[in-house]
Amino acid sequence: MTDAPRESGYRPGYEVAAEQVLELIVQLGLSPGDRMPTENELARQLGTSRTVVREAVKILSALGRVRAQKGRGLYVADDEGMFGTGRRGSFFLPTDLDHVYMLFEFRRAQEMETSRLAARRATPGELRAIEEAAGVCRHGFDTGREALFNEGDDAFHAAIATASHNMFLQVAVREARRLQAQSSLIGLRGSVGGHATKAVEEHDAIYQAIRAGDPEAAARSAATHIDNTLDDYRKEIQQRLFFSSH
Repeated sequence: MTDAPRESGYRPGYEVAAEQVLELIVQLGLSPGDRMPTENELARQLGTSRTVVREAVKILSALGRVRAQKGRGLYVADDEGMFGTGRRGSFFLPTDLDHVYMLFEFRRAQEMETSRLAARRATPGELRAIEEAAGVCRHGFDTGREALFNEGDDAFHAAIATASHNMFLQVAVREARRLQAQSSLIGLRGSVGGHATKAVEEHDAIYQAIRAGDPEAAARSAATHIDNTLDDYRKEIQQRLFFSSH
């Protein structure tokens, strides 16, 4: 197989700056609620303009990672994620089926785009990470070890998001999977039974399309994976409703 051409590595300055701000928060050992350096200080430390830093802060605020208080400065946001859980309340209710189905719609769009971009942008090392995660998932299925299956499943989707080279999609994928784990109806994570047999094969199809550098095949395979997971979820809900009424 010849290597498919990858897109250039150009990224807007504010996107790079947003990533650098997150890295700086870690380097400084700041915790949720801690005050951050000012925009001027950030610009100086990052070697960029205050305008670029201001745009980066707007994005990080929208993602729920930074909190700007007028007249008081910038603060590390509580770890509430991009969907605003915690003190402010959450619009995602894991016991509301409509919300759960909307989450599947959201994940479908995410997974299609991350897979499409990964097929264009994945480095050899990132391809190996996707393949290895799929292997862990398969091994968990073959040995009946649900925790290992779930570990591989998480790593697989995270590796594809990383290979998309889009930090906002990476955050969105992580947050959507975190919300799925909150569901109290049924665990939306994989399980060694049910859809797991198909999931293992679907992971392989996604990986092969990404490896071949075929963005649309990768997107179609990702959509199929989410659609089948949703079908399995609906069947489980119907089964539970049937048994609860008897």
